[in-house]
Amino acid sequence: MGKFEIKKDKSDQFRFNLKASNGQVILSSEAYTTKTSCENGISSVRKNSQDDGKYERKTAKDGSPYFNLKATNGQVIGSSEMYSSTSAMENGIASVMKNAPEASVVDNT
Repeated sequence: MGKFEIKKDKSDQFRFNLKASNGQVILSSEAYTTKTSCENGISSVRKNSQDDGKYERKTAKDGSPYFNLKATNGQVIGSSEMYSSTSAMENGIASVMKNAPEASVVDNT
């Protein structure tokens, strides 16, 4: 079972990572000024992760595939790591779809 981990960054802002059951980070959030906003971001990931149309598949300047998960309003709510191949990126998307809805939340702040 996957989990969301909430943490504070160096600038005292809140961020979350969605981790797969193997502990690998599969989605990272933007920075939020409040914990409540961060928790709302997690709720948005849970809701939007089930819609394949909300995944924006991208390619980095070095050619590495990655994806962003977007909310209904078009705002990016999470970004993936860089992948070695398009198929690995698609596996990452499948992992977010599988893990996000039921993932527990661990508050490390």
